[in-house]
Amino acid sequence: MPEGPEIDTDKLREAIDEELEHEGGALLRGIALSTALFAAMAAIASLEAGGTVNEALALKTEATQLQARASDQWAYYQAKGLKATVTELSKNSWSALDKTPPEDLTKNLERYAEDQRKSKEQAEELEHQRDEKGKEADELMHHHHFYAQSVALLQVSIALGAVAALTRRRVVWIGSALLGLVGCGVFGWAFLAH
Repeated sequence: MPEGPEIDTDKLREAIDEELEHEGGALLRGIALSTALFAAMAAIASLEAGGTVNEALALKTEATQLQARASDQWAYYQAKGLKATVTELSKNSWSALDKTPPEDLTKNLERYAEDQRKSKEQAEELEHQRDEKGKEADELMHHHHFYAQSVALLQVSIALGAVAALTRRRVVWIGSALLGLVGCGVFGWAFLAH
């Protein structure tokens, strides 16, 4: 007696596997493509983040050097002020003795006053330059934070893409794509604002 109709299970299994591969393959290709794009954006955002922080640190270093030079000028200003005071006292001593002070005392007082004026101008200019460099560095650090946030969002998006590929869950992939798009938006805003 025959055991019933014989079904070729190998062909059925191949047909099912083909259907799964076709359906799952499109999802995996989409996940791979979006993840690759987000990885490329993350690399660019990371380079921008590194570049802005390096530039900010260089500007802060320049600001520190300008501050040191300004401090030197203020010290010079004070030294000339002390010399002027000593010279004025010496001149007053001559006058107290009813003697005519030497001419070079008056000339020295004028020279010290001129040196002080120039030193003050240089110190104030150096401080102005220092403030400009500091402000520019602060703005770069502000942009750096947005680039860094963009990198973090893109990295989480990439990780979610991997989870979506492993689980073949479209909803996880959509979450990955949305988070990646937000990361790209933050990067775009920081790039255009810079």
